[in-house]
Parts: sequence; C-alpha cells; structure tokens
Amino acid sequence: MSRHTAWQPTAALETLQMRAKIMQKIRHFFDERGLLEVETPLLSQHSVTDPYIQSFEAVYENDAGNPQSYFLQTSPEYAMKRLIASGFGDVYQLCKAFRNHGEIGSEHNPEFTLLEWYRMGFDHHQLMDEMDDFLQYLLNCSKAQRFSYQHLFLHFLKIDPFELSAEDLKQFAQKNKIELFGSDYDWDDWTAILLSHLIEPQLDPAIPVFIYDYPASQAALSKIRNDRPKVGERFEVYFKGIELANGFHELQNADEQLKRFQNDQQKRKNLNLKPMQVDQRFIAALKHGLPNCSGVAVGIDRLIMLALSLKTISESMAFDFNRA
Repeated sequence: MSRHTAWQPTAALETLQMRAKIMQKIRHFFDERGLLEVETPLLSQHSVTDPYIQSFEAVYENDAGNPQSYFLQTSPEYAMKRLIASGFGDVYQLCKAFRNHGEIGSEHNPEFTLLEWYRMGFDHHQLMDEMDDFLQYLLNCSKAQRFSYQHLFLHFLKIDPFELSAEDLKQFAQKNKIELFGSDYDWDDWTAILLSHLIEPQLDPAIPVFIYDYPASQAALSKIRNDRPKVGERFEVYFKGIELANGFHELQNADEQLKRFQNDQQKRKNLNLKPMQVDQRFIAALKHGLPNCSGVAVGIDRLIMLALSLKTISESMAFDFNRA
C-alpha cells in the first residue's frame, strides 16, 4: 500500500472491514461458550513490576492541585483477576494495551489490541485445548503441535537445558555462531537466546506450536509444579514465526505472588529502572481467594496479520504509532 501523506491510515479499507468481521467472530466464539465480556480501566494507579515490561505514565491533575500518577495498562490481568476473585466466573476482554520503551517494529506497536480470557477450573493443558480450537476457528489452520520446554530443546538442539549451567549454554551458543556483547547474561537469558535464535527458525511455519511447562524461574504469574526440575505451568503459542499468545495456570497464593513482585523490584533496581509499587488491591484479591483457573492473552493485531497474510503490524490497524 503506497502512502504519500501522514494523515492517511496505515491499513487498507478492505483490511479494516475484515478486521471488524474477525472481532465479531471472536465475540461469537466466547458468547457460544458462555463467557462474560468485561471492561476494566485502561488507566490504573498501579502497573506491572516486571523489569522487562515498561509502562506509560500519565498524570491526573485534580482540583485540589495534587497531581497523581496513573499508568496505561500493559494488560488487563490484575483487574480481571479482581473480578474473578469477586465471583464473576469465566470472563474475556478485548481492549487496548500499552507498552513503552522500544516496542516498535514489524510485529510491535506501543499501543495494541489484546484479547484476554480466563476459565474457571481449567489447568493450562485444558486452556491449550481451547486455544487450539480458537486458532483453528479464526485462522482455519491445522491442529497445533505441543512441546514441553524441556522436550523442545531435546528435540531441536539435542540438549537438556535443565542439566546445563549458564556457562554451558553460552558455550553451546558460541559453537552455533551466536556472539553477544556484554557478560551479564544468566541462565534464563541464554535459554531465551537459544530459543529465539536456534529453535524458533526450525518451527514448522504451517502449524501452530505450543510450548509449555517453562522453567520455574520463568513462571511469571503461573503456578509452579514440584517436578524435577520444577516447572511453571504456563505456555506460549508460536505460528508462522510470530509469538502470538502467553497463558498461565494462574497462581493463587498471595504470599508467593508478593514475593515474586518483590524479586522483580530488586531486578529493576539492579537494572537502574524506576521502581513500581506493588498493586495491593490485586494482592488483596488473591488473599480473598482466586478460584482455580487458567488465563491467556492473545495479541489481536498479530492474529489479524496472520489471518490476512499481512507483512507488518501497521497494516493491521487504522493508524500505527507513527501516525497516531
């Protein structure tokens, strides 16, 4: 699509017409399954502590002359879990989400559309089943392949990352001609590097791939299962070279969640990043009681890229960040 002036959209009319139909199909999928569509605030007094996700900060100027910081949400997760802890049951949401610092590219836009849904009583395997149905329904694709994190490395690289040190992984990367500047890469960094540089290019582009049971150190907001080694009950979805979704068998323990947030704070300090206050309303909801559930977040703009065979995320939305 040739564009000569910055006031014009980055998406073609036909694309936006198809986008509207896809959004209708998404709602139909969940309405048929009895999920409640909800809306939660985009501006919140708190945001994530994750050191690898940066938030946009906004200032509210009230009449009393006491400006208050709010944050554009990187995900509706905390608010949706507060609804679930209040007894709302199975819920889904289609909303805008925002991520600051470097999130611009062929697959990234600082403002993007996110689908997030939660299923009561599901573990991550049951949610993967539903996610698989969702992709087949929306993309008319094949049933997904599934690999545990450990099996993925064994299958494609013939190594078990859980039996190797960070130095071992570094040497393996160097043998495969991966050279990086800097020396402060830990075990999680090296496994992520091997996954992105050596495994992802080998994934079958014609079939969605689910990767599940991540290392406990990468559990994020998921439960940890006391296997040997311990694993986080989470999954990610890849299709045609694009990371499409991230799902969790959700952590219910408030004390453990608070501990993880505090660990994030220390990491942020080590990286010279601004500290983020812990969302105590979210912690209070967990203390009240989060039902056993699983949830997943899906990047809708990327999904539309796949559905319509677009080359960039800009083509999937009316105006990208540069034309906003």
